Order: sequence, then structure tokens, then C-alpha cells
Amino acid sequence: MIHQRLFAEFVATGLLLVTVVGSGIMAERLAGGNDAVALLANTLATFGGLYILIEVFGPISGAHMNPAVSGVMAARGELPWILLPSYILVQLAGALCGALLSNAMFDLPLLELSAKVRTGAGQWLGEMVATAGLLLVVLRAPASRVAVMVAAYIGAAYWFTSSTSFANPAAAFGRMFSDSFAGISPGDVPAFVVAQAIGAALGATIHTLLGKPHA
Repeated sequence: MIHQRLFAEFVATGLLLVTVVGSGIMAERLAGGNDAVALLANTLATFGGLYILIEVFGPISGAHMNPAVSGVMAARGELPWILLPSYILVQLAGALCGALLSNAMFDLPLLELSAKVRTGAGQWLGEMVATAGLLLVVLRAPASRVAVMVAAYIGAAYWFTSSTSFANPAAAFGRMFSDSFAGISPGDVPAFVVAQAIGAALGATIHTLLGKPHA
């Protein structure tokens, strides 16, 4: 039912932000100023959390947790266009709630804006690459392996992209409400979202040019 699909997207996206932001806060506190160790811990938590969330919520809503993914799925006819605005709305709401919950769990101000600057042509290009790759994996992965392949790709992209692979407009939106390791300054979010949209379109185009995946 539609309300169950939307609720699943809200909860899944919220838990995704709890995973990313919460593990970032914990990692930053325990790493003693070593950003490489903090990023590694953040990566491992995100890999595990993303895999579980896709497995649990995928059968209900598709577990998009990402307006870029939902937009491409609507363009391909795999998500009704009439549901796209609702999907995006609950994803953004879930992302906000997930960030606020992370702040609350770690005794940070409930509502705060990040001061972490993430900008520049290199990071925008990184977001294009990250999102294009994500969509390529989503569209070409066998149904039985999509969860582990998406989680593995995002985990790897944390390290091979200059932006640490947000690859998700909802995540960028939510992460601006936590002034922590995973945060992003609100002023830097629009450029990230534009780069993600371009990357999503590029990934879908590459998928089309490659043809139907072999069984």
C-alpha cells in the first residue's frame, strides 16, 4: 500500500542518516584527531547499515532513500510519477529527523547547522562520479545482490572520491543539520545537489548505452 511504501522510505532514510551522522560523531570522538581512522570507522558503519536497510526495506518501498535514485526510477517507469514528489518529501523529512536524532543521542544541540565547508570543482566532480556509479550499480546489479553491491560501492566511494561520496540529495540535506564529522555547510549543499543530479543522469545514460545486463 502507498502509505506503507512512504513510511518505509521515511524510516529507511532516517536510519541511513543516523548511521552516517551518528557513526561520524562517534568516530570523530574516538579517533583522537586522526581523520583517516574516523573516515574508516564511518565507512564501515555505513557499509553495514546500508546493506541492512536495503535488505529490510527494499521489498516494501525499493529502499531508494535517495531522490536521485527515485527520480531515475520514475523516468524509467519503475516508480509512478505521481509518487515521486511524495517519495522525495518523505526522504527529506527522514533525513532531517535522522540527523536530529543523531544530535540528540550524542548530547549535541538538537538543531544546529554545520560549518563544515565542502566545496570546489574537485568535490563537485567527485559527487558526479559517486552518483553516476551508484546509479549504474543500482540499475545493473542482480536483484539478489543489489544490497551488498550498493553498500560495497558506497563504502569504496567514501575513499576514491574527493567528496567522500554523498551521492544523495537527501543525505546532503540532512547532513547540513549536524555540525559534526559528516556535516556539510548549508551554502555548499545546492552545488552538491546539482552535481548529484548530473551524475544520476549520466549513470542512467551509461546504463542505457551498455544495454540490458546479462543474466
